[in-house]
Amino acid sequence: MYKSNKKNLMKLTPIEVIDLSVSLGKDLILDKVSCSIKNNSITVVIGPNGAGKSIFLQTINGLTNIDNGKITFNKIYNNDEIRNKQAMVFQTPTLLRRNVKSNMDFVSNVKNKNGKLIIKNILKRVGLEGYDNKPARLLSGGEKQRLSLARALFIEPSVLLLDEPTANLDPFSLKLIEEIILEESKKGATIILTTHDMAQAKRLASDIIFFNKGKILEQTDANVFFRNPLTKEAKKYINGEILL
Repeated sequence: MYKSNKKNLMKLTPIEVIDLSVSLGKDLILDKVSCSIKNNSITVVIGPNGAGKSIFLQTINGLTNIDNGKITFNKIYNNDEIRNKQAMVFQTPTLLRRNVKSNMDFVSNVKNKNGKLIIKNILKRVGLEGYDNKPARLLSGGEKQRLSLARALFIEPSVLLLDEPTANLDPFSLKLIEEIILEESKKGATIILTTHDMAQAKRLASDIIFFNKGKILEQTDANVFFRNPLTKEAKKYINGEILL
């Protein structure tokens, strides 16, 4: 196993996924998956429901056990230091039953980081300025997701994982989150996100990974993928056909 060192930990990419298999109970979710996530890329993971996209992100984040295969971050296996430089935003936000400010303070305390000014600036950035004392449970769906993203941004992640971050959100939240994704990419973050929105994938992706039935059928440049997908499954998916 590769040894950890601070110099290498400053850069977590490329992320190499090699012959990765993951099961939940008796169900094989990821079946010998291999791919490479480039530095400072926006990799959009697409495919039908149940294809394994969310588990793929969770496994990269270290939340799901690996049956076989491996994942390395700039040739280093996942560890606590690497996980501390990643952040994941789920499709359904999990927030503390406290106000907006307390949700941000919680992350600040966990990271042992004095971030009053940082919190103020991030809340403004995600459109939640002046929401400090509003209970998180009373936020709209879009506001909850923006607060979840704000907590992720607080740690200044090198790798940002987003699982359907704008599903069923209002247009304002969708546009704002997409703008932040592009801004984080320009700042040097590597971003991996799942979506069912093909228009969003075209707007954001530098690279596409196409999943079907627990396997990666294609990984390619986004422009190439949408212009000329290699597999019949990808062609059907782009055209809105149901994959069985």
